[in-house]
Amino acid sequence: MALDPIYIIKKPVLTEKSTEAMNEYGKYTFEVDRLATKTDIKGAIESLYGVHVEGVQTRVCKGKLKRMRFGYVREKVRKVATVRLREGEVIELF
Repeated sequence: MALDPIYIIKKPVLTEKSTEAMNEYGKYTFEVDRLATKTDIKGAIESLYGVHVEGVQTRVCKGKLKRMRFGYVREKVRKVATVRLREGEVIELF
């Protein structure tokens, strides 16, 4: 699959758990396109941020069922990637 790196990485995930992993282990969490593979994600991070990626872990998060006034609605299914960088490297965005 040949997606542009801008379209592979949707947004960073900034939660308490991901911030702790970032500070403690140097792991960064991003929401990515569902069709992107681990090698696509690795190449996109390296080209966009200029860092060296050592490992990529992905997971698919199913959408939760939310109650609205007119019934139930399911959130979108999303793919989240946790990226481990080489020792001593940081992404300046955070």
